[in-house]
Amino acid sequence: MRTPRRRWWVYTLLFLLVAINYMDRSALSVAASPISEEFGLSPGQMGLLLSTFLWTYLLCLIPAGILTDRIGTRWTNAISIAVWSAATVLAGIVRGFGALVGARLLMGVGESTTYPACGRVVQEWAPASERGRVVATYNSGAYAGPALGSLLTAALVTAYGWRTAFVVLGGIGFVWLAAWLIWFRDPADARWLGEEERETILRERGLAQEEAAGTGADSAGVLELLRHRSMWGVALVQSAAVYTQYLFLTWLPGYLEQARGLSVLRSGAFTAIPYVVAMVLGIAIGVVVDRLLSAQGRTTGRRRLVVAGFLLVSSVVLLTPFVGSITLVLVLISISLTCVSSAVSMNLALLADLLRSPRLAGRANGIAMVGGNTFGIAAPIVTGYVVQATGSYTAAFVVAGVFLLLGTTVALTMTRTPIGRADPAPEPTAATA
Repeated sequence: MRTPRRRWWVYTLLFLLVAINYMDRSALSVAASPISEEFGLSPGQMGLLLSTFLWTYLLCLIPAGILTDRIGTRWTNAISIAVWSAATVLAGIVRGFGALVGARLLMGVGESTTYPACGRVVQEWAPASERGRVVATYNSGAYAGPALGSLLTAALVTAYGWRTAFVVLGGIGFVWLAAWLIWFRDPADARWLGEEERETILRERGLAQEEAAGTGADSAGVLELLRHRSMWGVALVQSAAVYTQYLFLTWLPGYLEQARGLSVLRSGAFTAIPYVVAMVLGIAIGVVVDRLLSAQGRTTGRRRLVVAGFLLVSSVVLLTPFVGSITLVLVLISISLTCVSSAVSMNLALLADLLRSPRLAGRANGIAMVGGNTFGIAAPIVTGYVVQATGSYTAAFVVAGVFLLLGTTVALTMTRTPIGRADPAPEPTAATA
């Protein structure tokens, strides 16, 4: 008889968490035109505003990973979504430009725990054979959020103004918060989980040796992780992918409006298409990779070949400025976003494969996110000033393509070896001998 899979409700909550996260952070890009008009901003200034939440997000990522490892995922996610949802509401209420910047900075603080906590939940809830599809599922929220958010935000901005849009979007997070506090627990404590499935999770999630040996997150820290070449490799690969991800997240609506002549409402609809494609195909790709990858392939880091392949294909973004058809533009962006999505998902799954001390998952995912967002924070700024200096988006897409090609090389050469030391196995007992 097939083992029940109620754990997928937890994975669904992670998907929704990331989707709300990205829906809120992408709202500013959809509402960029009316906000620029209200505050009289140049493209360069708008690029700076679009990047403000990334400043605090980047600074808080490693502390967020440490916090996740110390207080657990339940309360880390609860506190974080409450903070960033309140910040989103405030962004729609405040009147001064400085206050708007402050609200976006606060949002960055709240959102910084999302990926470290999601990575830790994967270690707690997902059998090793499911890691790829689970990471692909929650990471696809990064594309579902902008897809839904671009449509919802564009409709709200058109009908009621950008301030109302921010208040409505912020309120959605508090609905998720209630569901999370009601349903989420460690699998050992979740009453709604059947015993057979609970035993499967506890046996196959990879934490048993640490629990039995009495070791935990405090046995090592960030500096130990940074001694490993593969940790740097994962972080640098994340940089290459996230740069392009944030180029699309922050400037795709503006590109469609300014370079392709679409209205705010139409640009919102057209922005949604590549994100929907990336969301659906990203999950499907995660399932396929999990089925094709053997247990030995996971432990030896063979997933890096998949990461490199997706980064290479995603560099088709280089062709975007040179095609005239809006349909072909959407096809190229859809291919690039899908491959970026899959590269990010498989890179984080690769991190879980290589990590020898799963209770450091929060810290390790925090380091990976710092790598990604160090370059991600530059994407909206660089793009804004490149557009301002050249009057077109061509050079901006070229920069993204170069990063993707460099990331392909890093994935192949720097993510081959385990990260950290395995915690010692417990001594045999009469029950286990």
